[in-house]
Amino acid sequence: MTRRELSTMLAALGSFGTALADEPASGHSRVYAFDALPVTYSSGGAATRPVMKGKLPTGEAVELHETTLAPGQMPHPAHRHVHTEFMLIREGSLEFILDGKSERLGPGGVAYAASGELHGLKNVGTTPANYFVIAIGSDPSSANSSK
Repeated sequence: MTRRELSTMLAALGSFGTALADEPASGHSRVYAFDALPVTYSSGGAATRPVMKGKLPTGEAVELHETTLAPGQMPHPAHRHVHTEFMLIREGSLEFILDGKSERLGPGGVAYAASGELHGLKNVGTTPANYFVIAIGSDPSSANSSK
């Protein structure tokens, strides 16, 4: 998948759903202004802005959020879950950890975590790192996805 295709997918996902709701999406297009998104903070200091959560008109469960990590921070330890995730790096330098191996990503980089695979993120840069997470599919054991 190319960056252009991922950008198109991100725009399409953002056009569906009800912001911050666990209910079926109406399918009506809309925008989500960054400065209007509520911010929550994890115990590790990650700032997360939930964008949307719900089902697309075609039936897929989707959750989209944006996270900012301070240098040296992880949003949480490496983990696995049923849903699939795409992490799109906007700013900074992140280490994507996949089954004990790691790879660095910078702006424009994309990490893919398939269902059931152990994965995590860490800010390995000297400035805050900012990224978007698109989670697709449901996870019966948890309503949360990677932050």
